Amino acid sequence: MQQIWIKKWDILENIKVEKLIFWWKWYARLSHSNPDVDWRVIFITWWAIPWAIVNLKVLKKKNSFIETQIIDTVTKSPIEQTHPNNPYWECGWCKRVNIPYKEQLKIKQNQVKEAFNIVSKLQDNIDFLDIGPSPIIDWYRNKVEFSYGKFISHKLWIEEHFNLGFHKQWEFSKVQDYDWCVLIDEIQNEIYREIKKYTKTLWLPVYDQMKNEWFFRHLLIRRTYFTDEIMLLLSFNPEYFEKNSKLNKDEKLNLIKDFLTNLTKKYSQIKSIYLSHNPNKSDTCIWDLELIYGEKTIKEKLLDLTFHISPTSFFQTNSSWAEKLYSLVLDFTNHHLTSTKGKWIEQMTILDLYWWTWTIWMIFAKHWAKEVHSVELVTSASRDWEVNAKLNWLANIKFENKKVEDFLVEYTSKWNKADLLIIDPPRAWMHPWALPEILKFWTKQIIYVSCNPATLVRDLEYILKNSTYKIEKVKPVDMFPHTHHIETIVSLVK
Repeated sequence: MQQIWIKKWDILENIKVEKLIFWWKWYARLSHSNPDVDWRVIFITWWAIPWAIVNLKVLKKKNSFIETQIIDTVTKSPIEQTHPNNPYWECGWCKRVNIPYKEQLKIKQNQVKEAFNIVSKLQDNIDFLDIGPSPIIDWYRNKVEFSYGKFISHKLWIEEHFNLGFHKQWEFSKVQDYDWCVLIDEIQNEIYREIKKYTKTLWLPVYDQMKNEWFFRHLLIRRTYFTDEIMLLLSFNPEYFEKNSKLNKDEKLNLIKDFLTNLTKKYSQIKSIYLSHNPNKSDTCIWDLELIYGEKTIKEKLLDLTFHISPTSFFQTNSSWAEKLYSLVLDFTNHHLTSTKGKWIEQMTILDLYWWTWTIWMIFAKHWAKEVHSVELVTSASRDWEVNAKLNWLANIKFENKKVEDFLVEYTSKWNKADLLIIDPPRAWMHPWALPEILKFWTKQIIYVSCNPATLVRDLEYILKNSTYKIEKVKPVDMFPHTHHIETIVSLVK
């Protein structure tokens, strides 16, 4: 039989999507009459739904698999349905909104198990606990950042010059306009619509990311879940006035300030309003901040602790789940650390690596640990730590504003010890230099909290190969319904 070669840019038709295997990769197999390519593994980028029939464009061809992307859907998945609270069929931010929540949980549970195939070869019988569902499925986000922009597509016959919404997936130069976001509550949506409607009347153009010019850039809204306080932040490019000297800068900015501060009469929850004077070419919302109303921070309460949240603060997005997440971490440690060779947990030293959300080390510092070392490179996070530690009368925390790998080398070189390690690295990775240093402590337990199953299992593979630690249990937690994001808690014990 003559061999058929699959080439880059070829179209593969009527392929059935089978499952999500890791991060943004979906899995399928090629059904073909030629045995040389029949049953070849296909990896799919871009958003897909299991059991949908799709057409794919070949991006890469390897010996063992084909890398592709979806160009169109032939037959929708039988599990796909219109979400009752979402007026839009899809959104670049919450791509899974049209999958029933029970199916979302199954996908995420399987995603974590698929990622653990590597470490399953190093340890048998890993205890996978059922995924923890979010108590709130819609309207759970306490922070949302909208972008101003255009959506011009001659192919789609779209020409929109003033949008406020989210970047179109895979097309960063286009911003899709919305009047509603299913991930935030009605009050946040109302404020969003009012600000968008008003800013359109000022006849100031939206920022062009490609040209790095023009005016309106971002709108950030925070609303705390337990204390019900709102912070607003409007980001704009101040250089627009320098290039358009005929415009009265003070007049325009005063109009914006008056409008935003007047919103507080209608929405008493608004406690803080900022303008961000932002000429930065990168797509960042926070730059030169000007407080135009109220307090510098808003307050949130979790597990008997009070947190002051600034515009730059990183805080768990789903506050309703955050308490349970942190309680799970405590539950994972309690039966190991209640007593260790007669040493009660109140006498223990805990290292908290990368935890820039503050919460877990503050809980340990308040209720259990003798001393907590909290390590994080981001200086703004360090400032927030110190403010919140003082607010909660916590004096047993040592703040280490360093790279984790540098701190660990310094700490272990002085023969310092720790009784518990808590690790929550950034999504990208934990620095490979840090892993060998972590294993020098020989703590009885390591708690690893990860928002990226792929990098999680890479680090676990190293730990299992180079130590006597074993995975005690794995708990996926759905902090972010309708999205691909997932948290995973892993307990490692000697």
